This record gives sequence, structure tokens and C-alpha cells, in this order.
Amino acid sequence: MNILSPVRRITSFVCLIAGIVMFVASLYMDIFKVKNDARGTLLVVGAILIIAGLYFFPTLKHHRTIINILFLFPLLFTFAVTVIIPLLLGIYYSFTDWNGIKMTEFVGFANYSKMFNQPAFIWSIILTFLFVIFNMILVNLVGFLLALLCTTKIKGLGFFRASYFLPNLIGGIVLGYIWQFIFANVVTDLLNQQWSWLANSNTAFMAIIIVYIWQYAGYIMLIYITGLTTVPRDVLEASAIDGAGALQTLFKIKIPMIASTITICTFLTLTSAFKQFDVNLALTGGKGSIASFMGKYLSNGTEMIALNIYTTAINDRSYSLGQAKAVLFFIILATVSILQVRISNKKEVEM
Repeated sequence: MNILSPVRRITSFVCLIAGIVMFVASLYMDIFKVKNDARGTLLVVGAILIIAGLYFFPTLKHHRTIINILFLFPLLFTFAVTVIIPLLLGIYYSFTDWNGIKMTEFVGFANYSKMFNQPAFIWSIILTFLFVIFNMILVNLVGFLLALLCTTKIKGLGFFRASYFLPNLIGGIVLGYIWQFIFANVVTDLLNQQWSWLANSNTAFMAIIIVYIWQYAGYIMLIYITGLTTVPRDVLEASAIDGAGALQTLFKIKIPMIASTITICTFLTLTSAFKQFDVNLALTGGKGSIASFMGKYLSNGTEMIALNIYTTAINDRSYSLGQAKAVLFFIILATVSILQVRISNKKEVEM
């Protein structure tokens, strides 16, 4: 069939019109709760007809673009349904009294005002930032040192790489319960202590950091190994001929040449540490005593933002308040991530 033929033109417009009508009708029935067993069928058939109409659309100039969009459509549709639409709905629900099922009225900024008056939530924000700072430094440092070790000419490199990466394959919940046993039994016996590290807020926070480093450093190590192996060997040989020592080669050649790798690893550790949830839940459950913070006693001494949002929404059944906290969390994470990438990119140019 010729791309500009009348038959193709008619087919395209018929498919588009019929598809749009069916798609809109199915959405109307769903929004206004019209009981009709055919609405699901109308939705699917309507979407297929719209895609077919776009495919047969009579244009020479934009046909390739349309085909590319059609191939990307499943991915874009999935992304919109699972990320964009829930994000927009979440922002909307944060201004209502939504209870997880329905809403009765708009409450404006009442949820946002309420969460900033909760000392437990403010504490979780502070604790999360401390956790992120410690882990950005320590995970990258440990991962980089392991990468240096695994790029030397020692025997059994494959074994060491696999061993260091293995903890990353263990789920956070399982990992939390394993280390809970270790801190409650093994560590207390080794240090001859009468109490577990998890019984005190300060040591429990340190325990979460240790577990996170143990889990994530191997993954970061692999990325650093990839960066280090891209450093040209002739450059390293030239530096050795010029008399550069190991430390000079490391700081003057290797690190500047893997600046982009450092940016990636910093971004990954930053976002992952901010979103820490499963280990926090399994290891301490967010519990811990804080004698006085903002004039109040707190029982969530090790609870970070993600776990606080979960507790607010699921345990306390304050879904709209939890959603408001989630929106703030998204803004914080997006802002910090963008700033980190921009600063790192400037540093790359300088190096």
C-alpha cells in the first residue's frame, strides 16, 4: 500500500477516530463508575486502534518519527503509569484527607504543616542526612580500595571480586536479620559486652552504616574496577619511566582519569543511601531512645526518612500525611542529586 494512497489515509483516520472514541469511553466509564463489563475491552481495543492509526498515518516526512515513537510507546506508557501518574496523584493526595481509599475534602497545606511539627520526622531527616554523608564517603572509599586491590596482579582475583560483590546479591531484609543475629550474639561475645550494639541508638546507627558498607561496597567496587581498567597502560608505563611512585600515579593519573566514574559512584551511593529502607527495617525497626529532641522524648532513634514514611502511612494509617512526607522526600532527593551531579561535573572539568 502506497504511503500516500487514499485507502491508507482513510484507514488511518478511521482507526484514530474509533480508537480515541473507545479510549475516552472506557475512561469515562471508569471515572464515573459506570457498570459495564466491556470497558476493559474498549480500553485495550482503543489503544490498539490508535497505534494502528498512527502507523498508517499518511506522511512521508514524519513517518520514521512515528514508527520510532510507536516502538518506544510500551516503555513510555509503562513509565507514565508506574512513575509519572503516581507522582502526580501523590502530590494531589498530599493536599487532601485521603485515607488510602477515598478523600472527602481538601486540607491545603495542613499535612505539610503537621509533619514539620513532628519532632520524630525532623529527627529522621537529620539522621538520614548523617547516614548519607557517612556512607557517601565510606562506601566510595572502601569500594575504591577494593578496586585497587582487585586490579593488582595477585592470585585469585576472580574469587576476590566475586566474594566482595556477593553481599550485594543478598536482599536487605535477609541481610538485616543476619546482622541482627551477629550484633546480638557474635559481636557481644567477641567484645565481652553485656548488651547488644542494637540496644543503644548511637551504636545501632553505626551498625546500620557497617551493614550498608558491607552490602554496597562490592557493587561500587565493580564500577571502580571498570574505570581503572580504562586508564591507558602506556600512560602508566610512561609515568613509571619518569619516576612516579605508586601514590603519585594514583593521585596524579588514575584518579583524574576516572573522574566520570567517581561521579557515577557518588551519585549511586547518594541516592541509595537516601532511600535506605529494608536494612533499617530489619535491623532495628527504627527503634531507639532519644532522651530529648525539640523538647520531646523520641522512640524512633534509628528511623530514617523512608521508614518514617512507611510507618506513618502503613502503621499509623495516615496516608495523606505519609504522602506529604513522600513528596518532600522526593524534592530533597531530586535537589541533592542534581546539585551533586553538577558539582561533580565541574570537578571533572577542573581535573
